[in-house]
Amino acid sequence: MSHAVEAVVLDIEGTTSATGFVVDVLYPYARERFGVLLAERAGEPAVARALAQVRTELGEPDAGPARIEQTLNAWLDEDRKATPLKTLQGVLWAEGFARGELVSHFFADVVPALRRWRAQGVRLYVYSSGSVAAQRAWFGHSPEGDLRELVTGWYDTENAGPKHLAGSFRAIAADTGIAPERLLFLSDRGSELDAARAAGWRVVGVRRPGEPYYEEGSRGHVRAGTFEDIEVVGSGA
Repeated sequence: MSHAVEAVVLDIEGTTSATGFVVDVLYPYARERFGVLLAERAGEPAVARALAQVRTELGEPDAGPARIEQTLNAWLDEDRKATPLKTLQGVLWAEGFARGELVSHFFADVVPALRRWRAQGVRLYVYSSGSVAAQRAWFGHSPEGDLRELVTGWYDTENAGPKHLAGSFRAIAADTGIAPERLLFLSDRGSELDAARAAGWRVVGVRRPGEPYYEEGSRGHVRAGTFEDIEVVGSGA
């Protein structure tokens, strides 16, 4: 099926990149560094904002660093998509990428497709539960070099809203100035695809064997095994 659109919006984990890399490499990297971050850098604006959000979610305005670190690790164990957790992970990952301690992962079919779509005049956006800082670091430190120039804009649960809500997709459409039917969302998670479709977007479920949501099935959405199976053309073509 061909999709004549102005933009493609990308999920990362399980869609462009392996969940196993995130869980096995990035999560432990952050877990090992939360304590130092909370103890030494609590006054930095992004960190301070995230700490306030954790305290609000806990209902404990006086929660100290040890309590907050315990909470962050519990959320990691649950794979909870909590905005303050993603913010603090993003701070640590961005620094790890910048120091060369981390290099991101992309499935082999992804980067050629992204370059092909951009060459056709299709804009690319990222919408991930990971923070914008983490997204930019991810695309900026790939095995194929800096890919950030391919991406027009970045969205996360803080600047767009939760990914399972149609309102978040309506907000992104409004921000980009692109009509919903001219936006294509790619994700491996059914609830996200449902929300995007409810907002009037086109969607494709990316079903990669071995990924956590592979067994979930297509839930009535168009599906693709790789980006090579997705035909995208600029809406003016």
